[in-house]
Amino acid sequence: MSRADSATVMEHRKQQAADRQPPKRAAAPPAGGGRGPFTQYKPEQGRVIRMGTFIGVGALLIWGTKFLYDRLSVFEGDEAWHLLITTGIPIAFLAAMGAFTWWVVFSSRGAGDFMIATEGEMKKVSWSSRREVIGSTKVVIMFTILLAALLFTVDLLFQTVFRWIGVLKV
Repeated sequence: MSRADSATVMEHRKQQAADRQPPKRAAAPPAGGGRGPFTQYKPEQGRVIRMGTFIGVGALLIWGTKFLYDRLSVFEGDEAWHLLITTGIPIAFLAAMGAFTWWVVFSSRGAGDFMIATEGEMKKVSWSSRREVIGSTKVVIMFTILLAALLFTVDLLFQTVFRWIGVLKV
């Protein structure tokens, strides 16, 4: 076999090997997912629990901002500094903690997966019917009333006994 023939055979074998290779895929995204800090992680999943968590934490943040504003209002000094300190710090706190809360609730993979799994488990729960809840509530209320009446009676009995033996004087 000549050199030209062996070169042709080698090229033919290389082509056959290339044809057997699966097609190359696009490069995988970077470790961070190639997402920005405020891009939602799995936005179609866990909506209800994420929104509830964000609203609950948001209410706490608003309360905390009001608390911080009230505590800083005692600052005395130049009017410009007073305004900057009493309003600027609470607003900066609210903005920073709001952004952090958004990131944890909507962008963080760990927290997102936890909330998605929690919502999935809540859908699997066998909830009591309205009729069962009303019946159970009636039982609890009646038991509470009976227990209160029993404790009131025992208390009156103890008062009578303690007055009779002279320990309690009115």
